[in-house]
Amino acid sequence: MEKESNNQKKRPRRAKKGRLWLPIIAAVLCIIGVLAVAVLTGGNHTSQKPDDGEKTVIHLSAGGDLNITDDVVDAAGSNGNFQNAFMDVLPLLSDADLAILNFEGNFYGEPYGSESRSAPASLAKALAAAGVDLLQLANSCSITGGIAGLVSTVDTVEHSGLIPLGAYRNPEEAKKEKGFTLMEVQGIRVAFVAFTKGMDGMALPAGSEGCVNLLYKDYDSTYQQVDTAGITKVMKNVKAARPDIVVAMLHWGSEFNDAISKSQEQIKKLLQENGADVIIGTHPHYVQKLEFDPENGTFVAYSLGDFFGDATRAGSEYSIILDLEITKNHQTGETKVTNYSYTPIFTVRQEFRDLRVMRIKETMAAYENNYMDRVPESVYKAMEYALKRIEARVKGE
Repeated sequence: MEKESNNQKKRPRRAKKGRLWLPIIAAVLCIIGVLAVAVLTGGNHTSQKPDDGEKTVIHLSAGGDLNITDDVVDAAGSNGNFQNAFMDVLPLLSDADLAILNFEGNFYGEPYGSESRSAPASLAKALAAAGVDLLQLANSCSITGGIAGLVSTVDTVEHSGLIPLGAYRNPEEAKKEKGFTLMEVQGIRVAFVAFTKGMDGMALPAGSEGCVNLLYKDYDSTYQQVDTAGITKVMKNVKAARPDIVVAMLHWGSEFNDAISKSQEQIKKLLQENGADVIIGTHPHYVQKLEFDPENGTFVAYSLGDFFGDATRAGSEYSIILDLEITKNHQTGETKVTNYSYTPIFTVRQEFRDLRVMRIKETMAAYENNYMDRVPESVYKAMEYALKRIEARVKGE
């Protein structure tokens, strides 16, 4: 897998996927045994179809917000290693051809946690080892640490083997990259764009215009004036690169609110008219409805919820990891989303254990089969309720 910069130069990418975790996975599989096999066989994750010569199939895995807070930073434990936090969802990320999250934080040194929204660099390395490929940086925390913090964050992300989306070190870099990132996987050219509604009320300082892709002209106040010209300009740049499929990552909507605003619908229409095949949203911290048009091969997820966060507010402790099947027909040249599935996940808060994100169905099955490291009954009951709510939310109910 390679990232192709927008001037058509290519550079090699790290080995795919999560190989540093293989000994851990092997140990877990030995412990779980037949239970894991039975549960995974009946799960939501869609297996990849073989390339029959007439078509190529790849899979995109997407999670929601990774929110940097005190508890999330503490999830690294005494050894400063985040691997236990993501171990259970590793297969969902590492098995995909491309995996993406929204990183709602920064990497610019201590102090770490809720106030600074800064995380240790070991988190970026853990995400790369877990199989994550791209991090959306266009979000509420883009400039929490100022432009210097943004520069440090982009540096850390890239040094960890990850690809940043939607944010740039300086206007010159933004101009060079033209607002998007082009990846090539198994001969399929996937363009990624990322935009945010705003940055927690902060405005870009003079001289740093263009460092973050923005959805609104009034991005530091009321979010009413959609930046049609700015969005269209980026999408025209994308079209000129002639990708096979376009994925738009949007930090939009309102926190802890299920409503879809008129401006969101306006933005969705604008992006689709300008070539976006997939729209994946974050920011509300709740799972919201999914829309799939199999005829046109387009897909919209208004919000995936929180991939990993404090999970202290009802509805934010559960979310989904999305799996999109993308197929290129070599006879017609058409590339589109041909199927999708999702895996419900849950951020587990458990006494004497660090915070961790876990697959709901597999964790419930382990509890029901009296697995020795099962979660307590209270977590099981919460997961049981979460499954019902997720099923309703993805339908927009």
